[in-house]
Amino acid sequence: MADVHNPATRSRNMAAIRGRDTKPELIIRKGLHAHGFRFRLQGRDLPGRPDLIFPKYRALLWVHGCFWHGHDCPMFHWPKSREEFWRAKIGRNRERDVATWAAARAAGWRCAMVWECALKGRGRLPLGQVIDSLAYWMSSDAEEFCIKGQWIDNVAHPPA
Repeated sequence: MADVHNPATRSRNMAAIRGRDTKPELIIRKGLHAHGFRFRLQGRDLPGRPDLIFPKYRALLWVHGCFWHGHDCPMFHWPKSREEFWRAKIGRNRERDVATWAAARAAGWRCAMVWECALKGRGRLPLGQVIDSLAYWMSSDAEEFCIKGQWIDNVAHPPA
């Protein structure tokens, strides 16, 4: 299937996609800051340039977009045009994510990931639940943590 936009329009659309300060990232930052957590942004010296760095807790947090990282959820679908290009690109992103996570863990960092579908779409979780779960993980000794739309993995949930 051909692209619905001409090359100039497609280029403008793609150039407008942000790699940092995305809406999901800003939502998480605001919620954690309101809970008293202080952090650094975009650690250039760390594996994968995590979105949020919590030095006090030796923790890193990535907020991933479901499309760009090929998350298996209702928000992700393979593009119909240039399928080979997109499968290779998203496949490389997935491989890089795995390597980044392993490098961060090997360097002694605790790692957390929040998927975009946890914050928007049909399967989204209540924002308070996402923030409370992150705060609970931060104060726990769990090494890894992941929040996906409709469920939270790898940590005991805070008491209700």
